[in-house]
Amino acid sequence: MWKKYQNLLKELTMKNVKLKYRNSWLGIFWSFLQPLLNMVVLSVVFGGIFGKKSDYIVCYPVFLFTGRLLFSFFTTSTKQAMTSFRRNQAIIKKVYVPKYMYPLSSIFSNFVTFAISLLCLIAVWIFFRVTGISGGSGLYMTWHVFECIVPMALLLVFSTGVGLILSVICVYFRDVEYIWDVVTQLLFYMVPILYPLQNIKTPWIQIVIKINPLYSMIELFRQSVLYGQWLSWKLLTYAAVISFVTLFIGIWFFNKKSDDIIFHL
Repeated sequence: MWKKYQNLLKELTMKNVKLKYRNSWLGIFWSFLQPLLNMVVLSVVFGGIFGKKSDYIVCYPVFLFTGRLLFSFFTTSTKQAMTSFRRNQAIIKKVYVPKYMYPLSSIFSNFVTFAISLLCLIAVWIFFRVTGISGGSGLYMTWHVFECIVPMALLLVFSTGVGLILSVICVYFRDVEYIWDVVTQLLFYMVPILYPLQNIKTPWIQIVIKINPLYSMIELFRQSVLYGQWLSWKLLTYAAVISFVTLFIGIWFFNKKSDDIIFHL
């Protein structure tokens, strides 16, 4: 079944990428510009508070960029997967296509945009390394940078599981779309994107942050890209287990409810 519709999934994914920037003058260049502008704004606003050089932050703009990039992929992909059935209900009612194609194509198209945005991260990394601004002279490229593929893959798996679950729930309860906006806004401040975890001195808050699998994935990504370190086996094991368990639950829940989706659109 998967191989039969593999080309269709690829076409739907690329269609979503093209439609995202269809009416904009800059087109896909927004994949570079949008995260860059977000980094600039957040660096200006929070740089004075959290951007002081320490053992936990090498270069605050790059530190911020790495966390924001991964978090943006998670929130954008899950939100689009959540509304994928409503956006495609006209097609779903007329043409038979396996229903998992719609949330999956939404997630994969955002992963393509995320991968393109990594080129912007490379450019930002080089800029601060060459200029030495904001502690950029402390950045060093090591072969550990190639390990960033691992947390990226785990984030894709985790986002797919969450996206499948949300896509079904949103068909039955439309209010979940607005609830998820609030949840992701809360997650943004509960995940060390703007600040290092070591700045949190309250033990129970640290535990709550560490339980969040997004923390593990963002920290693993920073270990490879920002700090040039081996990936932590504890964080890697935890992130992998949570990601694949979430994917398994998402597939099970989706298969159980997918046949009834058309009756609720």
